[in-house]
Amino acid sequence: MLFNGKAILALAILCGICSGCATVPRDLDKGAAFNFSGTQYSSLAAFCQSKGINWDYDGLTRSVVLKKGIHKISLQIGNNLAVIDGSASRMKEPLEIYSGAIIIPHKFREQVLEPLFKDQTGVKPKISFSGIRKAVIDAGHGGKDPGAMGKTGLKEKDVTLDIARRLAAALKAQGVETVMTRSSDKFIPLPDRVSITNNSGADIFISIHANANRARSLSGFEVYHISQAVPDSQKAAAAAKTAKLNLDRGCFASSDLTLKTIIWDMIYNYNRGESIELSRILCRDMDESLDARIIGVKSANFFVLRGANVPAVLIEVGFVSNGNEERLLRSGSYRQTLAEGIEKGLADYCSVKSERYSR
Repeated sequence: MLFNGKAILALAILCGICSGCATVPRDLDKGAAFNFSGTQYSSLAAFCQSKGINWDYDGLTRSVVLKKGIHKISLQIGNNLAVIDGSASRMKEPLEIYSGAIIIPHKFREQVLEPLFKDQTGVKPKISFSGIRKAVIDAGHGGKDPGAMGKTGLKEKDVTLDIARRLAAALKAQGVETVMTRSSDKFIPLPDRVSITNNSGADIFISIHANANRARSLSGFEVYHISQAVPDSQKAAAAAKTAKLNLDRGCFASSDLTLKTIIWDMIYNYNRGESIELSRILCRDMDESLDARIIGVKSANFFVLRGANVPAVLIEVGFVSNGNEERLLRSGSYRQTLAEGIEKGLADYCSVKSERYSR
């Protein structure tokens, strides 16, 4: 009886091990959620198949990698750590193996994976960006300048660069040429950012930042345009002496400083109006797509806004000093939502602008 008891115990352990691992994962018959150890799970393979996601499983390390488009997610069986587009986050429950197939927590699938791959089920429709051939995307801070820092160590410079890259990729996919003031963790002085913008031949300037405040309860999304405290005439007088006008030589006497000043005054007045309208549209669109407080449109005398010779806005995507928003800004899916919201705002701005000039 003792031998039989040990044999039964060994067999039970072996069965448990075999049911919890597999060298070659296979699909479950159904992709619907089901209860496993008190948590709702569903088939990872079925989800990936429905979204057209490429995925690989390493039986030795028990690690899973999902890839599609610009997105890459690394997971591990039995571990609740998820690395989403280079940013680490934690799932409430880990990946598991059930009947030889990999299963994923259904809430993680619904709240993270589905929003991340929501536009990956087919070819993304082309959006009209009439009036914007080229855009400058400015990722705030960088290199020796980390910007604001959250309580758990999230750096503004990392958040802004990731969102800037996502926005650039989204715009390029729509045929808009993009120029990034920085594409890596590099310090770029403010005057250089302005020079890049004004020498690029771009039609619009978007600067991306993250906010911080001693009052950790503060949160929200806001957009800045140049302050009225900076007179267009003052900027025009300075620009007339040094900046180049991309106009036909026959339009004005090249040596006439007064005429140049008038033209620059008109340009800056136009840019201010366009910047205000773009700010409003961005806030409106984000209010529809973002589950966050929308602070609204503000004005400020930021160097990059003051120096840009094109319509320019500075976006504060959230407060890293706020615990909840710091957690959200760590998420690759949330950063993607922000980038897509900015993209939509630009497209809607172009649509409004086109309608205005067609009347």
